[in-house]
Amino acid sequence: MTRHPLEVLRTERLRLRLVEPGDAAVFLELFNDPAFIEHIGDRGVRTLEAAAKSIEDGPVAMQRTRGHSMYMVELLAQGAAVPVGLSGLIKRDALEDVDLGYAFLPRHRGQGYAFEAARAVVAHARTLGIPRLVAITTPGNAASIALLLRLGMCFQGTRVVVAGEPELNLYGMDLP
Repeated sequence: MTRHPLEVLRTERLRLRLVEPGDAAVFLELFNDPAFIEHIGDRGVRTLEAAAKSIEDGPVAMQRTRGHSMYMVELLAQGAAVPVGLSGLIKRDALEDVDLGYAFLPRHRGQGYAFEAARAVVAHARTLGIPRLVAITTPGNAASIALLLRLGMCFQGTRVVVAGEPELNLYGMDLP
């Protein structure tokens, strides 16, 4: 399979590439998934136009200003790239360190893609010289908690990330 011009990372099964406005349908589906809303939050994205704006204001802007962002994760299979979710690096105002983020479409969960992509993103953070990485999750998100622990992150406590919202579990790791 040829290299995509926006490719950032590649694993055995996955390509992680920069998000582009043409990914609006994937964003719309992902942001309206009940598990995404429960564990990550309701972004209020209900139309393709709102999804495209979310892409421009989020990953595209962060990539431009920080040199990293959330990446589109694609399954490389049988000569085609199938979008399966997002994984990448986010700098949130409420957190001192860069945050590892990920979210996958329901039909692509439970197949190891989140761990494979997250592991590649952690390695990428090292190459970018990021000294410490954190991740947040709802206390009831057992799958994310297990993934973060498997990556080598340690529980750091709880934190309110958005005023008025419930506390989230905070995990962290130093990147040697």
